[in-house]
Amino acid sequence: MSIFFTLLGKIIPLYISIILGFLSTYILKCDKETVAKILLYLLSPLIIFNAALNVNLSASILFLPIFFFLFSSILSFILLAYFKRVYSDNTANLLAFSTSTGNTGNIGIPLAILFLEPRMVDVFIFTVLASLLYQNSVGYYITAKGNFSAKQSLLKMLKLPVLYAFILGIICNLLEIKLPEVFENYNEYLKGAYTVFGMMIVGMGLEHIRTNGSFDMKFISYAMFIKFILWPVVVLAFIFIDKTYIHFLNDGLYTVMFLFSIVPLAGNTVTVATLLNVKPQMMSVALFISTVISLFYIPLILYWYMN
Repeated sequence: MSIFFTLLGKIIPLYISIILGFLSTYILKCDKETVAKILLYLLSPLIIFNAALNVNLSASILFLPIFFFLFSSILSFILLAYFKRVYSDNTANLLAFSTSTGNTGNIGIPLAILFLEPRMVDVFIFTVLASLLYQNSVGYYITAKGNFSAKQSLLKMLKLPVLYAFILGIICNLLEIKLPEVFENYNEYLKGAYTVFGMMIVGMGLEHIRTNGSFDMKFISYAMFIKFILWPVVVLAFIFIDKTYIHFLNDGLYTVMFLFSIVPLAGNTVTVATLLNVKPQMMSVALFISTVISLFYIPLILYWYMN
């Protein structure tokens, strides 16, 4: 069990940042939108650019974002068809969208920095593009058939600076253009800043949670089951098949895939719920519960995976 406590010790500082984010909003009245803009328009594009620039491109690495984008898209349509039988309103759309993705950015990247070797961190960040594309294309289409057209969703995706940072990084990678060595340390500073701010904004988003009338056991149970059980089971099944029969990926990429599958619910699901006025407080409670569960769930399941 010493490995478990080692893993737990690594993840606790991340949750201290969540508490600091909560306190900065609750006590200091800091503006969450400003931090969100720093993450979206400055840190995220730089992080994605460096990952796309430095990753060793191969068919197996390119496969990861394609796999997770297709998996999230297919899963969301399957869940939507199922939840339409459970809910009579577009709560079904919100639940299908939110459980088909995860917080691979604000929580996933800090976890990757902690648990993966530097070379695989870039691969993980590279794979995060799958979540960004899903959330701003198929995800938005599913959650907002009556609020956004497919064209509006596409235009929103095209406004994402991380998309162009990714394309520029890939082009520079293919042309073998490298940044001067002086920027190597700066890249590590960027990752550190993203780790702190990314976790803080999770806490800042929890300040307005009100549990009164928002604790829907059925909604929360569905969300927790899909995110913490279905996701890793499907990914583990794929890993087993590939490792036994196909031999396309390697152990390092398996770890990236597994880490990708065990992050909690994505923070922007609350934004979508607020925008659509579909029980945003209930979505906030579900997000909070999944974040708390992940404090123990992630080191426990990583301990199991490593053994």
